[in-house]
Amino acid sequence: MASLRVLSHAFRAWRRNLRWAKHEPETPYLADLLSDAPVCLHVGASDGRHTYVMTQVAPKARIHAFEPSAFTFEVLKLCMAWHGIKDQVTPVHAAVAEKPGELLLVTPKKMSGRMGRAYAFVAESAPEGAARPDLQDKGADLQPTPVVTLDGYCAEHGIGHVDFIRMDIEGAELRALEGAAGILDRDRPHVLIEIHPTMLQARFGGSAEAVVALFRNRGYRMFALNGDRLEERTEVVPDLPWKDYFFIHPTRAAKLPDGVFKARMAA
Repeated sequence: MASLRVLSHAFRAWRRNLRWAKHEPETPYLADLLSDAPVCLHVGASDGRHTYVMTQVAPKARIHAFEPSAFTFEVLKLCMAWHGIKDQVTPVHAAVAEKPGELLLVTPKKMSGRMGRAYAFVAESAPEGAARPDLQDKGADLQPTPVVTLDGYCAEHGIGHVDFIRMDIEGAELRALEGAAGILDRDRPHVLIEIHPTMLQARFGGSAEAVVALFRNRGYRMFALNGDRLEERTEVVPDLPWKDYFFIHPTRAAKLPDGVFKARMAA
């Protein structure tokens, strides 16, 4: 039986999803990337708000939703069940990185005393001082969490093709992508990823430039919203703590549904 806290959080997420509220501005573009029966990997699924959107714009989609927080994982499972889409969604209680094992999930405590679950990130050890360089906090909660690689997970579960990856993991994106190199090289999936320059450098020894290079070296083209306009870019927008970017490979352009991405890729 789920706890009252889990039930309360799941109910709010379920009701919010029905209203299509609190979604990222890039969310409406998912319909341009998902068609037929895509296999999607949702890394950093949280309560499943974007997992839910994927099932609505692609009713035949099969989604594997990775969430490292034990609490949020229970919210995710319950919320997907209430939406009636648990047969489409496989919840996975794990973080994603470049090698399997176990890491600490660091969840900052906001100055208000509430848990900053949206700001949680994985680490090999407890951070010294502030949990994040871009957030004031009153300490952090530490929780061990299992870790998988996307390549390893897909091999273990017989997933022979991946169409789309959504990733929002607070600075661990480069490590997660290194553990998905086989998928990227084999399938050239469409990718929507939130890049965190400050966290990449401060907590993971990486950089936003390295994330972009990982895709561009494979021939991907990069797009981002500028206001309400989708524009092509070759580097991240400067001086932002985080931002979402689309990466589309030209070899898959012909099979894109009619829409803004197909038009941009043809330009």
